[in-house]
Amino acid sequence: MRNAPTFTPSIPWLNARRALLATLVIGSSIAGCLAMAQVVSNLALGWQITMLTLFGLTFSWIALAFWGAICGFVICALRLDPLSLKRLTAERPTTSRLVSRTALVMPIYAEPPIPTIAGLEATCPSLLQQPTPQGDDTANVMRQHFEVFILSDTQDAAHAEEEAAHVAALQQRMAGQLAIHYRRRPNNHGRKAGNIADFCRRWGRRYDYMVVLDADSLMSGDTLLHMVHQMQRYPTVGLIQTVPIPVGQRTLFGRFTQLASALYSPMLAAGQSFWQGDAANYWGHNAIIRTRAFMAHAGLPTLPGNPPLGGELLSHDFVEAALLNRGGWQVLLDTSATAAMSRRNPHASASRNSFEAMPSNLLDFAKRDRRWLQGNLQHLRLLAGVGFHPISRLHFFFGAFAYLSSLVWLGLLLCPSLMVGYHAIDDAAEPLLPQALSLWLLSTTLGMLIAPKLLGLLLIFCQCPHAFGGRFKLVVSTLLEMVFAALIAPLMMAWHSLFIINVLIGRAIDWQTQHRGERSLSWRETWRHTGWMTLCGVLWAGTMVLFSPSAFGWLTPAWLGLVAAAPLVKYSSSGTWGGVISHRFGLLHTPSISLKPVLLQDFANLMARSPQILTQTPSAMLVMPPAELLGEMPCQLLKPAKAPHEPPAPRAKEPH
Repeated sequence: MRNAPTFTPSIPWLNARRALLATLVIGSSIAGCLAMAQVVSNLALGWQITMLTLFGLTFSWIALAFWGAICGFVICALRLDPLSLKRLTAERPTTSRLVSRTALVMPIYAEPPIPTIAGLEATCPSLLQQPTPQGDDTANVMRQHFEVFILSDTQDAAHAEEEAAHVAALQQRMAGQLAIHYRRRPNNHGRKAGNIADFCRRWGRRYDYMVVLDADSLMSGDTLLHMVHQMQRYPTVGLIQTVPIPVGQRTLFGRFTQLASALYSPMLAAGQSFWQGDAANYWGHNAIIRTRAFMAHAGLPTLPGNPPLGGELLSHDFVEAALLNRGGWQVLLDTSATAAMSRRNPHASASRNSFEAMPSNLLDFAKRDRRWLQGNLQHLRLLAGVGFHPISRLHFFFGAFAYLSSLVWLGLLLCPSLMVGYHAIDDAAEPLLPQALSLWLLSTTLGMLIAPKLLGLLLIFCQCPHAFGGRFKLVVSTLLEMVFAALIAPLMMAWHSLFIINVLIGRAIDWQTQHRGERSLSWRETWRHTGWMTLCGVLWAGTMVLFSPSAFGWLTPAWLGLVAAAPLVKYSSSGTWGGVISHRFGLLHTPSISLKPVLLQDFANLMARSPQILTQTPSAMLVMPPAELLGEMPCQLLKPAKAPHEPPAPRAKEPH
């Protein structure tokens, strides 16, 4: 444990905030469960226990999201910083206060080189354009304080050769401005976490901080400089996570997802930061990390047992944040990049940005969720880990329950359906549920479910509707997004439930590179992955019509999405439909479209010019990485050590 530093972030009344949120969530859950107990009081005891358990889990999850959104709404409406509760300021950082060295590290694995290098090349000039003291040369200042590492795990020789050619050309273009280093490992042991650990062991001691970028990350120089200043100002902070907003997709699914993120993420992130305080989470990219703290405390062990629940930790970021916090370092969620959009200046969001790409269609989105689900379920094994902060344990549980809730929701929907069939067969059975109370409880639950979306709409409607195309188009776009989200929710429930069952029966998957570009799906591929959903939806709806038309009506939101699964997945993957909605009708606009941040414009220009740039750049040789400064990154224990009379279990080792 390190000595107490001089400065710490101001987070007043943090315990009181957490107690308030816990009281609201627990109180709401108890009230909901008491109402549900009245609803199911006529049922057999077994049905009562089952329904109450499933409802209690679902309603508590909804209550947490609801009250978190309320907190975020109040914070954003008052334009406060969620940590200090002080008024937000628009102070722009400068290079004059830089006293540290920072490495921008981008771990990649068989990524498409053109968009990857173009994104990095858009980020670097943005950094070089930051204001410097009068008379200072910007490039000289940045060379002293920033360097870039592209950390390749690409295994295919031909792909690696093309990748290296693009990096060499980038090194030549950035020569004299910013040092670009390239390192390729002969294997990808430990995947992304092992890639970064290898960098830390070889070069980590050369740098005070590292900013972790994904292959699709875009970060403005203003944001990078702000993060470095925060780390310099607060020596107790080990990691600061920004809120990356998805951009760049033109498909209908992509535009809906980008709209939802731009509308709701600023408010929801503010709510999370408000109660998480100095024990926030890490999402694996678009974050800055204190390098030596990370090396000392975040070395990952291997879980005992075989995959899918044993072996290497797949969702490593949650665990690394928890380990840093266990080591005495604060982990913060910085919302300043998303908060900038809510200022009255229509171009306030043009300078402080944190962006990422996302899957362009529902199938690729679900495949990414399948990988995350397996990793997050591993976290349930860490709930009893030694020394973790209670909030870190909540991160582990919430990350897993975000997927397990689909199975709980499915069970909650199937129980009434089964009871309908049973009561239709048994004429002597008592009436199912008190209608009035059931409708009231259902209405309350649905109201709490959609409230965060309505609050996000209200916030943007009052503060910056211009960034979404104006108030009328904002409202219409939000309503369309809510309908789309309701339709695809049963699909995600079905996929997540299937994925969970596969994990529980021991089926593991490899963590491969995700599709990042635009991809329109064929009918054949769509039916192969959604045909079973349509069949289940038709059978479900038909059974309800036969036995209980009233149940058929109130279960419509569940079976309708399943029945329409194929056309939903197919047409939402279309860039044509996305273009029609966005360009012809002016809907689904986001700040990245309306305000045209310079960072995104530069990226688009580089994407258009990249093939020509490579052919026009004289053949260049790769510049060798800097001299290594070796350091240790020991694996951490996640469980209590054995008693002294027992031999300690050997620590798992990450390959070098």
